[in-house]
Amino acid sequence: MIDYINDQDKFDEFIKDGTVLIDFFATWCGPCKMLSPVIEQVEKEQPELKIVKVDVDEAPMIAAKYGIQAIPTLYLLKDGKIVDKRMGYINKNQLESFLAK
Repeated sequence: MIDYINDQDKFDEFIKDGTVLIDFFATWCGPCKMLSPVIEQVEKEQPELKIVKVDVDEAPMIAAKYGIQAIPTLYLLKDGKIVDKRMGYINKNQLESFLAK
């Protein structure tokens, strides 16, 4: 299940353990809209993956904490630690490679 979280405390609790994909996006962003179905497809194939979408307009403090300057930006975390990040649209194969790190 993909969670939409804009509250700092809920966000911190959500990302503290497991493998987490954070999708920083905005509702008006074209590449973000293109990326959403790719993330949804991967979510169905990897149910153990925790996915959180953060709207940068609704949660500017979370976006600032991660230094978001462009969207979409993806962060991959394992047990609360940043493993990798990627900016811009990526296709399903690129997303799967990103998640394999």
